[in-house]
Amino acid sequence: MRNDVCYFVRDCQMCQRMKSESLAPAGLLHPLPIPQQVFKDISMNFIIGLPKSRGKEAIMVVVDRLTKYAHFFTLPRQFDGRLISKIMVHCVVKLHGVPRSIVSDRDRIFVSELWTKIMQL
Repeated sequence: MRNDVCYFVRDCQMCQRMKSESLAPAGLLHPLPIPQQVFKDISMNFIIGLPKSRGKEAIMVVVDRLTKYAHFFTLPRQFDGRLISKIMVHCVVKLHGVPRSIVSDRDRIFVSELWTKIMQL
C-alpha cells in the first residue's frame, strides 16, 4: 500500500503543484567588503562563445574591485586552471603582486585549483 500511495502522489498533478518546498529559504545577499588596497581584491570573469579570432574564442577579464581597473586576455575555447594561472602570474601578479582574494563566477574547485597553480608558479 505504501508503494501505491507513493506512485499516486508522484503522478498526481494537484499534489505536485501544492506540495511544500523541502529546501530552507535562501538567505539574504550580503555585499562584499570594500577593498583597502589596489589590486589586493580582484574579480575574474570569462566571456565565452565569441566568434573565433586568431584561434581564440574567449576573453578573461580581471578587474580590481577598488579602482575598477581591468585587464583583458584572450583565451582558446577550452581553458583550464593551469592556463589561467600562467596568465595570472605573468600578466597580473608580475605587475600588481599576489591578490588577497579572487571573486569569480566559476565554482570553488576552479578557484581552488587556480590558487594552487599560482602558488606553484
